[in-house]
Amino acid sequence: MDLTTLSGAAFALGVIVLLVAFAASVGHAVLLASERRSLRVAAAAHQPAYAGVATGSFVTATTSAARGPGPLAAAATPLSGAAIATTVVAFGLLAASLALRAVVVGRGPWGNLYEYSVAFAASILLGYLVLGRSYPIRAIGFIPVGVAAGLALYAASLPSDVRPLVPALQNAPLLTIHVGMAVLAYGIFATAFAAGVGYLAQGTGDRFAWLPSHKVLDQVAHRAVIIGFPIFATMIILGSWWASIAWSRYWGWDPKETAALVTWLIYAVYLHARHRKRWAGRPAALLLVIGFGMVLVTYSGSLWFSGLHSYSGL
Repeated sequence: MDLTTLSGAAFALGVIVLLVAFAASVGHAVLLASERRSLRVAAAAHQPAYAGVATGSFVTATTSAARGPGPLAAAATPLSGAAIATTVVAFGLLAASLALRAVVVGRGPWGNLYEYSVAFAASILLGYLVLGRSYPIRAIGFIPVGVAAGLALYAASLPSDVRPLVPALQNAPLLTIHVGMAVLAYGIFATAFAAGVGYLAQGTGDRFAWLPSHKVLDQVAHRAVIIGFPIFATMIILGSWWASIAWSRYWGWDPKETAALVTWLIYAVYLHARHRKRWAGRPAALLLVIGFGMVLVTYSGSLWFSGLHSYSGL
C-alpha cells in the first residue's frame, strides 16, 4: 500500500471517528443539561415553605445550589471521557493523513481545497483540545467538533488525487508557512466562536448551569483571539510578500485578500471592544460570531468569487 492510499485511509477513518466524537460531545452536553433539570426539580421539591419570603445566607446558598452558574460545566458524564478520547483519536488520524500527504507532495499538505479543508478540520480540533486543557469547556465541545466534522465531510466530497499546483502556488516554503498559519489561526478562532456562542446563550446572569460561566467563556474567547490574531496577521504579511513574487504586486484587492483583511479588522475591533464598557460582553461575543463567519467566507471565497486565489480545482 503506497503512502497516498495510507493517507486516504487515515482520513476516512478519521472522519468516522470524528463523527463519533461529535455524537459523544452532543450526548455529553445533553446529559449535563438533563442533570441540571433533575437538580432543579429536586431543589423545587425540597424547597422550604419560607423560601419565597426569607432572605439571608441560607436561602442564597440553597438558590446557588439549584441555579448556580456553571458547576456542571466541568462535570463528568458517562460520555465525557468518550467524547474527549474520540476527539483526540480523530485529530491524530487527520494529522497522520496530512503528514503522509506532505511526504507524498513534498510541501505543506494544503495546496488545494481538499487538503486545505482537512487541515482546517484538524486545526479546529487542535485548538479546542489545547484550550480545553486550561479551561472547563467540554460542555461546548460539540460546537468546534461539529464544525470540524462538517469540514471533514465536505473534504470527503472533494477530489483527493494529487495534481500539479498552478504556477503561482509552486513555492513550497511560502505555501507551507503562509497557508499553514492560515489554517492554524482559523482553527483557534473556531474555539473563540464556540465560546462566543456559549456567552450569548449564558448572558451575564449565567442562565445554564451546565454551560461554563460567562466569565470563563469570555476568558476562553479572549485567550483564543490573543493567540490566533498575531498568527493571522503574520499570515497576511507573508501572503502580501508572496503576491509580490507571484503576481508582481503586494496587494490587489483580490476577493480572498479582501475577505482576509475584513476578518483581521473584525478581530482587531473585538480586541479593542472587549476592554470598552459599552462593547464588553454581548457585543464582543457577537463580533466573535461575525468574525468566524468571515473566516468561513475567507476559507471558501474562491468558490464564490473568481480571483487569483482560485486553486480548488473544482
